[in-house]
Amino acid sequence: MNSGILSRRGFLKGLCAGSLALAGCGSQLAGNRGARKRPNVLFFALDDLCDWVGPLGYGQAVTPNMDRLANSGVIFRNAHTAGIFCAPSRSAIFTGRYASSTGCYTTQVYFRDHPDIQPLQVAFQKGGYRTFGGGKLFHHPAGFADLRGWDEFFVRSQNQRENGWGLDSWSVDSPILPQPYPNSVYNSDRRPANKFFLEWGKVLNENEEKMADTIRTEWACSLLRKQHQKPFFVAVGLYTPHFPNYCPEKYFDLYDRDKIQPPPYKADDLDDLPPAIRKAKTARGAIHRRLEKLGAVKDAIHGYLACVSYADAMLGRLMKALKEGPNKNNTIVVMWSDHGYHHGEKMHWGKHTLWQRTSGVPFIWSGPGVQRGAAVDSTVSLIDIYPTLIDQCGLPAVKGLDGTSLAPVLRNPTVAGDRNILLPGISPGEYAIINRDWRYIHYKDKTEELYNLRQDPNEWYNLAGNSDYEKTKTGLRAAAPTTFARPGHTRSQMKLVVEGQTFHWKLKK
Repeated sequence: MNSGILSRRGFLKGLCAGSLALAGCGSQLAGNRGARKRPNVLFFALDDLCDWVGPLGYGQAVTPNMDRLANSGVIFRNAHTAGIFCAPSRSAIFTGRYASSTGCYTTQVYFRDHPDIQPLQVAFQKGGYRTFGGGKLFHHPAGFADLRGWDEFFVRSQNQRENGWGLDSWSVDSPILPQPYPNSVYNSDRRPANKFFLEWGKVLNENEEKMADTIRTEWACSLLRKQHQKPFFVAVGLYTPHFPNYCPEKYFDLYDRDKIQPPPYKADDLDDLPPAIRKAKTARGAIHRRLEKLGAVKDAIHGYLACVSYADAMLGRLMKALKEGPNKNNTIVVMWSDHGYHHGEKMHWGKHTLWQRTSGVPFIWSGPGVQRGAAVDSTVSLIDIYPTLIDQCGLPAVKGLDGTSLAPVLRNPTVAGDRNILLPGISPGEYAIINRDWRYIHYKDKTEELYNLRQDPNEWYNLAGNSDYEKTKTGLRAAAPTTFARPGHTRSQMKLVVEGQTFHWKLKK
């Protein structure tokens, strides 16, 4: 770890001991595998968390709980999202099907267009599990939570239940917002884009328990401490480190802002891109140029890293609750993020791309049936979650899943072999094919990008126009779907109809 980044080692030491309590817990999580045939599952989802975490070798992040979770299980060091922003990624994970199979490329609602598809929580319920969901598991606006198959789905207020089960994680009238609002220098002289985009700031430490993600975490902790008559599937999703990057000031204080190192940038990075994507990203680069003009790149990264450490502390609470309860020896823990995030790489801030900064995510498994202290470099996708849990938990088989079960690799990581994985874009025919050596990108206008990941991990040099690589491109293209589903109806084409505590979507006239 970069010693210049950590400004309060005493606080970190206390964080490890107090909120984690994982020392010695790794062997308990991975041991006693025969205690019960049907393991419990703690499904821990984060939002917009890229590979900037300790277990993936990012030295600036203060993530002691993620570090120890990885040491107690298997971390996939080359894991990729199944969709390029929140909605399609989560649709893919919970259906076990890519957008190329469902048509859920953007803000389509999979359970409206495909009510016959059995989502993950229903598979658990049919398999004899008690199912508990809360927080950001699905897309966060009202009408996106798939309420089927949950014994309990947690939201913080009756008002949320009566207005489509939206998350409402932050609002401009929240009493715990940093003051003044907006708080970041990026937004201080104007109304923030998207209300909170590139907003960061310190919440008073005393308000940590009032934050939505803390409340969701504590709800899940209460379930982990209980004795259950049936095996359980507890799924809890945090909104952090999605913007706004607001979190208690103690997590900001873990970092010395002046010693934060931004990622490497290349001034002419966009010059060798296809014309349409070059034009779009050049325009998007105005965000990065504004941050540079304000001298605020480090400030923006500081806010993000503080929220990563806050997310890590919430993981620590969950692991502590698991250790203290009766379920510590028979619970699989799965930690994932819906997609990554750019911090100025390729002049972009956000996600929505087919490049590494959007696709690369942390992906950690621990518990019964999982090797302890192993790292896997083979390429995997979050689409693999559904079939893996079927195998790990003995659930009834489900037809039509697009992923590959990782259960054999979790038991014995030495059997892992590399493979091509798909990342669909926002429309049919747009995709990336990724393996350990290459990233091939195909846009809907048939333009291309190709990167040699071994030699060019920053994806600075597009080789698609070099005739020496035609055979490589042909081989990667062959791994893409031969057909792509038509897009379903997007949120803008539908109207949400709320009836009491239920809702449904109908098409606008």
